[in-house]
Amino acid sequence: MDSNSDNEVGYGKPPQHAKFKKGQSGNPRGRPKGKPNLATVLEKALREKVIITENGRRQTVTKFEAAIKQMVNKAASGDLRALQQLAALVRSGEEDSVEPTASTATMTEVDQKVLQGVLRRFGATVQGAEDAKSDSG
Repeated sequence: MDSNSDNEVGYGKPPQHAKFKKGQSGNPRGRPKGKPNLATVLEKALREKVIITENGRRQTVTKFEAAIKQMVNKAASGDLRALQQLAALVRSGEEDSVEPTASTATMTEVDQKVLQGVLRRFGATVQGAEDAKSDSG
């Protein structure tokens, strides 16, 4: 073995043939990117834009906005499941907001009035159906 210190082999001093060449990486492709989790995929999908036609006009909205509009429309037409989901969504939204500003407080009052009207109308329909069943039975 040479007495030259460049050729020493031992702990932390690999042999010359095992060393990386200059400019060559030990991990050429790098660390692999991780898989996105469910929340990331869902958020990305909900932020995608779609074109909808509303009142004869085309507008571009996110898929999330389109889904909310559909749920509100179904609830307003008397779909009980959509109404329950909407009410739960409104409740969770109210819990999340600590201090509503004046504009959101006004919007919330309007939303509550609309929901109360729908509930009253739907409640009367359900009550009428129950009365009809009890009269015939």
